[in-house]
Amino acid sequence: MIVRSLLLTFFAACVAFPVGYFAGAWIGWLLFSLSLLWQLISHLRHFLRLAKWSLQPRPDASLEGDGAWDEVFSRIYRHEKELHAQIARRDAEIDRFEAAGQALTDGVVLLDELNQISWCNSMACMQLGLVLETDRGQHIANLVRQPEFIEYLQSLDFARPLTLRSDRKGGRVLSIYVLPYATNKRLMQVKDITQTDRLDQMRRDFVANVSHELRTPLTVLAGFVETLQEFDVDREERQRYLDMMADQSLRMQNIVKDLLTLSSLESAPPADNETVDMVTLIDKLRRDAEALSGGRHLIVVETDGKGDVRGSESEIASALGNLVSNAIRYTPAGGTVTIRWTASPQGAVFAVQDSGIGIDPMHIPRLTERFYRVDRGRSRDSGGTGLGLAIVKHALNRHQARLDVTSELGKGSCFSVSFPANRVTGL
Repeated sequence: MIVRSLLLTFFAACVAFPVGYFAGAWIGWLLFSLSLLWQLISHLRHFLRLAKWSLQPRPDASLEGDGAWDEVFSRIYRHEKELHAQIARRDAEIDRFEAAGQALTDGVVLLDELNQISWCNSMACMQLGLVLETDRGQHIANLVRQPEFIEYLQSLDFARPLTLRSDRKGGRVLSIYVLPYATNKRLMQVKDITQTDRLDQMRRDFVANVSHELRTPLTVLAGFVETLQEFDVDREERQRYLDMMADQSLRMQNIVKDLLTLSSLESAPPADNETVDMVTLIDKLRRDAEALSGGRHLIVVETDGKGDVRGSESEIASALGNLVSNAIRYTPAGGTVTIRWTASPQGAVFAVQDSGIGIDPMHIPRLTERFYRVDRGRSRDSGGTGLGLAIVKHALNRHQARLDVTSELGKGSCFSVSFPANRVTGL
């Protein structure tokens, strides 16, 4: 541009000099000045266009000029076009990274050097109760105010994660990792370990319960053995001790048998696909119920006589038989136990309803836990091991069936098993 301007100025001087020499000096100077003025106006016009464009810079193909300015505007256009393409690629990369962060099943919170929130994904918002639109720039300790979290954050010792029991609804258990990155920034990873924590608690409870359930009969056995070894008792007393020892031995055998049954159900391959004749099975359950009742209860069977179930006959019979025997055991003499079976193209339902003692609703969610007892004394008196409903649950799960329990204290309970449509045949 400078060279071109100098050339134009030199050309104007070359023209103005002879004109001024022959026509008068003032004419030459006028001609030279008009030439400079024309160049100045032209540059000023293009400069104003450039200044106006700079207020909202963008790739604008209409930004054109004369001479050297055309080349300048062309370079600006190419530069802006490349710059916008780079920005678009960068924004696309950021969007992909953000989408990946949102897809994570763990919560992620990015903190700056002051522990203020820079960004978090939707999982972290749900776990910690954050709202990114309003909480961005807020100190994380102002939003997660549990003392153990604040102490962990201030300790700067992030070698081990913090296990935090959320005070939000649902009582979730969170494992929080704080990972330094980019010199002085921090990434906070939040894992929901509620299910793992519950499984660990169930495992601890299971070990404690097994120990307790076996220790009781073992203590009785050891006591009787010690008595028989150290004291001379008469034949009748000795026989009474031996009968009680046999009862405790049988109880331990039943516990071990049920534990082995549970273990086999958990590790067994998928259930068989044989056809179980439900009419025959329900008739067998009725006869077993009458035998267990010994005439103390009214046994009623309500069935439409249709529908069979595909699966393992032994597992289904064991699960349904357990529900029937429980109804007999927990229904006082003179009560009624009703066995129902209905089947349709939408599925089938087996139900056992009794007029027994009922169950407090607070216990219902835990009924299928191993060794869980609503009334420990009554359960032992009735001969139960505390594993029956856990076995029922596992056997039904293997057949994609669902166990539902409704009950009211003093009025009885209803245990119903719903089989999916793909397990029902013979309609």
